[in-house]
Amino acid sequence: MEIYIKLFEVLFPVFFVVGIGYYLGKKNPKLDTTFITNFGANIGSPAIIFYSVTTTGLTFDIFKSYFAYYLLAIIGFAIVGVIFLFFLKKDPIMELPPFILPNTGNMGLPICLFAYGSQGLGVAGAISSLIILFHFTLGVFLASKKFNFNVITKSPAFYSVIISIIFLYFKLEVPNFVVNTTMLLTYATIFLILMSLGIALTRLKVFSFNNALISSIARVIIGPIIGFTIIRFFNLTGIAAGVLLIQCSMPSAVLTYLVGSIYSPKKVVDNIASMIVVSTILSFITIPIVVFFSLKYFI
Repeated sequence: MEIYIKLFEVLFPVFFVVGIGYYLGKKNPKLDTTFITNFGANIGSPAIIFYSVTTTGLTFDIFKSYFAYYLLAIIGFAIVGVIFLFFLKKDPIMELPPFILPNTGNMGLPICLFAYGSQGLGVAGAISSLIILFHFTLGVFLASKKFNFNVITKSPAFYSVIISIIFLYFKLEVPNFVVNTTMLLTYATIFLILMSLGIALTRLKVFSFNNALISSIARVIIGPIIGFTIIRFFNLTGIAAGVLLIQCSMPSAVLTYLVGSIYSPKKVVDNIASMIVVSTILSFITIPIVVFFSLKYFI
């Protein structure tokens, strides 16, 4: 019974805040979320990365290891994604981002935090650092079919990852005022981005449900299978393994839609939006199963 109570404690706050965003989006379809988007990209995400990586007891070796493990997971996601897109007769390049870039930030970070505390947040932050880097490098490259170095150099999150790695590698102590500031920004951002996810679900439309459903299965069902395979192959245990599994089970990231809307044709963007909506809805069923499994076997 205790594990079911823990499961409720982990998931209810996340789904509740997403629900608040959905309610606000339905009540006011013209609700302006520009502030949330700008705040999250320029201040919130860099703060989350720095706080989760440098102040939670994470070591450079653990950061490096799980950065690499999740890189392997992304390669697995990419192989599955290309196969699915080939059979669905979709663009295997431009439509690949929602397969390989899950929502490890909006949903993954708070779930890992509530499931495993600060240790879980640290490992989740290491994984999210990789995803954020890929959004502004590989994600842009796939969406536009060309590499744009300016995008990453203008991304505050990129510099936050670099600074965080420096602090970890040289074991530098973070001043208390920086810890307190980034902590406040982290929790504020988690609330705002969860709410913005709910708002986004009211605006993104599903254009081809059958194709989106098939693609979403690859994201939220095959994703955690890939994660579990990596855990078994490398004999991973404990909290870090549980975080890896949870992060592999996340739905497609909304950021793939935002990047795609800038660089990709409308038809591709519509397909990406469809997959985000359907995979997120499916994840309300699959995530509780994965978190239950993680809490039971990876403590």
